[in-house]
Amino acid sequence: MRNTLFYIFLLIYCVGFSQSDKVQVEIDTTNIRIGEQFQYKISVNETENVIIPSLTNLKGLEIVDSLKIENIKNKLVKKYILTGFDSGAFYIPQQQIFIKNQAYLTDSLLVNVATIAIDTTKAQKFPIKGIKTEGYQYNDFEQYFWWVVALLILIGALLYYFIIRKKKEIKEEVIVPLLPPYEEAIEKLQALDKKLLWQNNEIKKYYSELTNIVRGYIERELKLPALEITTDELMDVLNDFNNIKSIETDKETIYKLKKLLQESDLVKFAKSKPMDYEIEQDRKDAKSIIDNLKPKKEAIEDEVE
Repeated sequence: MRNTLFYIFLLIYCVGFSQSDKVQVEIDTTNIRIGEQFQYKISVNETENVIIPSLTNLKGLEIVDSLKIENIKNKLVKKYILTGFDSGAFYIPQQQIFIKNQAYLTDSLLVNVATIAIDTTKAQKFPIKGIKTEGYQYNDFEQYFWWVVALLILIGALLYYFIIRKKKEIKEEVIVPLLPPYEEAIEKLQALDKKLLWQNNEIKKYYSELTNIVRGYIERELKLPALEITTDELMDVLNDFNNIKSIETDKETIYKLKKLLQESDLVKFAKSKPMDYEIEQDRKDAKSIIDNLKPKKEAIEDEVE
């Protein structure tokens, strides 16, 4: 019996140690006064395929600032600035961190928030002040306000009728022909590169625009509602098209498209943050997909006829 309890304890200890070896949390102080700020830090001993969700389930404490994730000596570090405005002892609960699709829990930490003591014996006393007259209120000027609004509207209408309307010229509407789907997609990719979105930490917006360009190309080129359906629905349709040879592509292109769309979904909905080289590879894959995903030539010729 003693040996059994010993092995159970040893197993629990090893599991706990393995988990804390991957993820650590710390705070720079456990005691603050109301309104004081302290730092809460999460450290992860991995740099690839790591998801650090936003801090959740805080009770009695508030987030002042959430700092950018740093890569320090092959370790990802996420820092928060916290504070509290109610006195008491409050826990920062366990946070769930994902490393290579496996969940790890941080330790919970206790923070004591104390009130600020006030020495009433040293407080400066002032005489009672006389009653002040009430200041002007909005109601005192309400009727004048509406008269001014009506006058401004009248002046604006007169200006439009006598100046703007008379000077307005009838311009011939210029119809700009649409570019072919491929040329339009390439131009949009080049315009996206110039925005430098992911370089300025706007990764979610970057992936949203990148996948919209690819989906828009598929929608125009293959006549599919690619912008309106989910990733799984789109992949099912393309796989069916590929199986019946109604499009010209290969399995590698289908795989790259699925990987790109899934990466984008993780960034937009799971707050994933790919590494720089992964983002650059996704950009190359987007160009490769557009280059290698085409309707079958026979179908194009039928449409032309």
